[in-house]
Amino acid sequence: MARFGSEQLERYKRHLLLEGVGPDGQAKLLASRALVVGAGGLGSPAALYLAAAGVGRIGIVDFDRVDASNLQRQVLYSTADVGAPKAIVAARKLRALNPDVDVRVHEAKLSAQNAAEILGDYDVVLDGTDTFPSRYLTSDLCVWQKKPLVYGSVMRFEGQVSVFDARRGPCYRCLFPEPPPPELAPNCDEAGVLGVLPGVIGMLQATELLKLLLGIGEPLVGRLLVYDALALEFRTFRVAKDPACAVCGEQPTVTQPIDYAAFCAARAGADGAVAELAPKALRAKLAAGEPPLLLDVREPFEAELASIPGALLVPLGQLEARLAELEPWRAREIVVHCHKGGRSRRACELLRAKGFERVSNLRGGIEAWALEVDAEVKRY
Repeated sequence: MARFGSEQLERYKRHLLLEGVGPDGQAKLLASRALVVGAGGLGSPAALYLAAAGVGRIGIVDFDRVDASNLQRQVLYSTADVGAPKAIVAARKLRALNPDVDVRVHEAKLSAQNAAEILGDYDVVLDGTDTFPSRYLTSDLCVWQKKPLVYGSVMRFEGQVSVFDARRGPCYRCLFPEPPPPELAPNCDEAGVLGVLPGVIGMLQATELLKLLLGIGEPLVGRLLVYDALALEFRTFRVAKDPACAVCGEQPTVTQPIDYAAFCAARAGADGAVAELAPKALRAKLAAGEPPLLLDVREPFEAELASIPGALLVPLGQLEARLAELEPWRAREIVVHCHKGGRSRRACELLRAKGFERVSNLRGGIEAWALEVDAEVKRY
């Protein structure tokens, strides 16, 4: 029987009394290693509960800094943490919650160059990311390293959870063989998310991860759980392993990490319909004798937060009804921007469909403009 100190006996009392966990199960947790990729809306509640449960080693992968807009849902952080590195703040708070836990900080962007080494030190991986390159990279590495991946995603009022383990079920690519174009897959920055929703999904992810470490219950392998917050409804869908999957199928065609950012970008622009303009190239055009029309398709409250001087504000939802305002520019150049590039791409496609030919999308939106051109423009 596992032995515990007096402080551990008090801390884990409810686990020690619980059939299915008990002393041996708690000892398993203390000897386990879990990696949380992304310390944001999903990673925050998941990491807190994993640390509270006594998972012995928790790795945190995140290269971002705390932003004020994170505080609505990322419960690891407070106002005083704004501007600080997420991974470092998260580690400090998890250690304060449970000194039994060895928290490892990976303050880096997960990439084809570092992912294998980082994931190799852990037993199970929790995906708390919100970008397709990170999701594909994490999933593929988990297949190759033969370890389970606890997947979660949130958008607006809906969330999803599953467990991908190619040894006994499908992987992420079996469900999503290729990334959808950005107009079909906006992120939370573009579409918004109810603040409490990541808490629900993150805790479900933590539950699945603890079940895997303890070897109890029925994990969500081969099942996708979908949660509708507005209807307070959970639905479960079966997900089959794809024999033709590029990574876990019978004849895999992807056998090592690739440039996932380029992979997703290639998919996004496969039809060649929308030209993109880099922020510095736009600056040069705006300074020229005949600058293009800069069209801002964000919402009015976003324009109040930050704007590029001279931009015409027409929210995406109003664009088709206000095309007459753009008639003088039908044969002239129009550069469209939003926050990070998703909505503006959809606006470009609409304009092209309506006969506006000289249309381009500001790559990375006003976020990239603030980072690359004008640091005085507020990031949000």
